[in-house]
Amino acid sequence: MELKKTEVQVELAQYNPVYDDQLAAFHLNEEQHQFTSMPLEKLNHPKLSANAKHIVILDNRIPVGYFALEEGEKLAKYSQNQRAILLTSFSINSKYQGKGIAKAALKLLPGFITGILPDVNEVVLGVNKRNGPAINLYKKLGFVDHNEIYIGPKGPQHILHLKLC
Repeated sequence: MELKKTEVQVELAQYNPVYDDQLAAFHLNEEQHQFTSMPLEKLNHPKLSANAKHIVILDNRIPVGYFALEEGEKLAKYSQNQRAILLTSFSINSKYQGKGIAKAALKLLPGFITGILPDVNEVVLGVNKRNGPAINLYKKLGFVDHNEIYIGPKGPQHILHLKLC
């Protein structure tokens, strides 16, 4: 008997409260949760910049992932590029991991950002040095490590860059 492979149909969408029920059911294993925030925690964080963009990763129109795009004071800790945006809290619900969703979402990222933030020319992120799988994924998808380290609240982070134009 041949198993059918579920086709991944990934889209990126700006956050809408209609996604709250699915985001409330979001789950990450303990190892992953040490490196990122849960979506609703991030959305409701009191220190989050008012102009942060919250992005939901959809698979077949179901919210399965999340990340934020931030600028301002937090971005300045990672880059001096005035046209950069900081990607934070990238995660995929553990129930949907291993299906290529993270990879597909990151491939969509440059076009998506260009569409909603046309002045941005670079994506910057910090990934914990202990999070080897994430570092490898980002590098495979074009992010570059210039050997810059940011000492964050959860330990040393590699600063990775993705040029958009």
